Amino acid sequence: SSSSDYNNMSPRMMVSKGMQLFRQGDVEGSLEAFDKADVAVPDGSLKPFLWQRGISYYYLDRFKEGSDQFKFDVKVNPLDVEEIVWDIACLARASNSDDTSSFPPPTMMTLPKGKKDRRRIMSTVYSLFRGEAKEEDLALAGHDALASKSDEFYALFYLGLYCEARGQMEKAEGYMKAAVKTQYASSLGVGDYMTSCAKVHCQLRGWKV
Repeated sequence: SSSSDYNNMSPRMMVSKGMQLFRQGDVEGSLEAFDKADVAVPDGSLKPFLWQRGISYYYLDRFKEGSDQFKFDVKVNPLDVEEIVWDIACLARASNSDDTSSFPPPTMMTLPKGKKDRRRIMSTVYSLFRGEAKEEDLALAGHDALASKSDEFYALFYLGLYCEARGQMEKAEGYMKAAVKTQYASSLGVGDYMTSCAKVHCQLRGWKV
């Protein structure tokens, strides 16, 4: 898209445009929109809220920049497990090492002592990415009697991201495709940015759903 497209947009509109472009699979275009939104707020106050830009960086294989974005975000919102988990995924991919024994990355962020994400499924996601839980634990949490439709989706989505971060692409494909096929991704959560993320993930990796 041309720069002139953004001339009459507020920063909020630029972020919305970036999200729309990402949902359409135009990850580079989304990054351009998020960057322009950031620049449009000269005092830098928007930067810690551009978590969507961190996700775009991840899918453009710009893992160091993705990690930096998520670290900014966590300074403002220290209880957000998803930001911490995406940072771990970026760090793991950035190290580009086949040595999965070095997972999780030693420089990963942590929740403040004694604190946890209020969302039930996210505490298990957090434990998995920190090497304190197993894949089965998250799979079970997404399917037990207490699990909501969104829990099922988020468990599968983050199992996919986790396996990809560890270089286990076949397993990642299975989980991510299953996430896209959940009822949440196809109906209830169709407006949730993360369901778009799962779809774009499969599209970019060439995984036919």
